[in-house]
Amino acid sequence: MQTVLYYIVYGFFRLLALLPLKVLYMFSWVIRLLLYHGIRYRRGIVAENLRNAFPERGKEDLLRIEKQYYAHMCDLIVETIYQSGMSASEVRKRVVYTNPELVEQYYRQGRHVAGILGHCNNWEWMFGFPLFTNLQCVVIYRPVNSRVIDRVMLKIRSRFGADLVPMKVAPRRIYQYDREGVPTITAFIADQSPPPGSTPQWLTFLHRETAFYSGPELIARKMSMAAVYLKMKKVRRGFYEFEFVPLTTGTGEIEPGELIRAYAAKLERHINEEPAHWLWSHRRWKRLREATE
Repeated sequence: MQTVLYYIVYGFFRLLALLPLKVLYMFSWVIRLLLYHGIRYRRGIVAENLRNAFPERGKEDLLRIEKQYYAHMCDLIVETIYQSGMSASEVRKRVVYTNPELVEQYYRQGRHVAGILGHCNNWEWMFGFPLFTNLQCVVIYRPVNSRVIDRVMLKIRSRFGADLVPMKVAPRRIYQYDREGVPTITAFIADQSPPPGSTPQWLTFLHRETAFYSGPELIARKMSMAAVYLKMKKVRRGFYEFEFVPLTTGTGEIEPGELIRAYAAKLERHINEEPAHWLWSHRRWKRLREATE
């Protein structure tokens, strides 16, 4: 039954992806009416997150950002559906990497790269990066509860050769590539709440005490990986631009905790530049610091 549902959902996505993106954006408008005005999807969470993140902004400004966020989020939904049928040429047209020579330099050196990013703009469209690099692309992800949706997303995200690896087996997979002499760029989406049982790093982020998962830094330090922040900018609707911003050239030479602090600072600055384009509906601050931590 799970397999049948998978083919139905994936087939529906591919059917919709035959439509021009400008037509799919009409569905985005309908979805926004439903989520924002109809079922009011997580509006309380979004409003609270925005108030805490931008205490200096007035109510009208925060409401404007909130509405822009929901419009952007609904665009992401249809863009994710559309990417199930995007050709390589269209990926190259819609997603531009401004300085790929930085990671290619690490490739020539035989270095592994940790690409650390957040849920800014359309992080899903990073799926086409294997078209632009000689490095083996590894994407660390957290499986979703629905096995059908998880399988659909794996299919969409790996279309151009990215290796999708669950978080719990990430170190083993990266070490395997290292033993085989294959240089990698590993993408860590590091602004999620740390998984239960992990030891987080606590930082002040967007005016709140925030737990960051230390796994990306532990792996990067162990492998002496070069580390970059993957900064994605929305140029205009349906077009994005990636910039690789160095965090360190060799994580083995920095102090523990420094990489996550550098990442959090870059991410916070990025969010302030494009406040409507981060994932505000995520329950980012659900984990509170206990006295024993």
